[in-house]
Amino acid sequence: MRPVQPEVPNPMTPKLHEPDPHSEGAAGIRRLKIFTGNAHPRLAKDVCDYMGLELGKARVGRFADAEINVQIDENVRGADCYVVQPTCRPVNEHIMELLIMIDALRRASAGRITAVIPYFGYARADRKSAPRVPISAKLVANLITTAGANRVIAMDLHAAQIQGFFDIPVDHLIAAPVIVDYFRKKGLKDLVVVSPDVGGVERARAMAKRLEARLAIVDKRRPHPNEASVYNLIGEVEGQDALVLDDMIDTGGTLVKVAAKLRERGARRIYAACMHGVLSGATTDLIARSELEELVLTDSIPVHHLAGDKVKILSIAPLMGEAILRNNRGLSISELFV
Repeated sequence: MRPVQPEVPNPMTPKLHEPDPHSEGAAGIRRLKIFTGNAHPRLAKDVCDYMGLELGKARVGRFADAEINVQIDENVRGADCYVVQPTCRPVNEHIMELLIMIDALRRASAGRITAVIPYFGYARADRKSAPRVPISAKLVANLITTAGANRVIAMDLHAAQIQGFFDIPVDHLIAAPVIVDYFRKKGLKDLVVVSPDVGGVERARAMAKRLEARLAIVDKRRPHPNEASVYNLIGEVEGQDALVLDDMIDTGGTLVKVAAKLRERGARRIYAACMHGVLSGATTDLIARSELEELVLTDSIPVHHLAGDKVKILSIAPLMGEAILRNNRGLSISELFV
């Protein structure tokens, strides 16, 4: 199945370079190498296209018993290497691919290895929410560090404190500039940004400030995993366009219920924006039948081509490419989000 082709917005900032990988004068570019596993090769290729580089030569396959087999097919000695690999479905397979690729690069004497993780799996297990449960996000962070990564570039982690789970530097990117640019072009009037739960208020408030919009908050409870109950809406949405903002959409249950509550409270048009489109099970059918006008996702995860007419995909390749270039050159990444 081919993935949805994302819309590539204009980069939020101008390119820092006119890259020529063969030019000695292009500082850092000649020794910068990008590799990818099987999780999202299209995104890795788009990142390379933005940077004007060729994707690194590597084979990531399987032995007869399904063990992962990695072969780096070019010299990486002393190079600044980046492995672009979201740990999306099948999560465990893609995590192991990432770990083994990092190990292969380390043993090939790469100068520096950066794990570029547009979507970080197991991020929801970031604390002990009940007795005798694991903190899986910390375990995965330990594995990546032990494999030999020197740095991590991640995007829109489920909880910002996950950065502290790593014992190596983490650059935490946010897709907000890409989403803000898209909704500014829509020219929505009387917009209110809605946080689907209390935990997402900071994210929603920052988005509302960028869009010069008002803020509303949903009082939500989650009695069981992947099951949400909407109790109340804090804020005024009657006669206004609403934008529900969340870091990810998995089963879609929360989003559909929030959209129904907003319609009940008199919202005019209801949009949703999620950074990561996990889209498990029958999510796309739920979205198609929901009160949502449009669901905007980034391509941090490959999205099935049957996602539906309500789903819009935006490319994060320019954002990730710019972050990699700045990291390679020792320049500020935070300037991308000013």
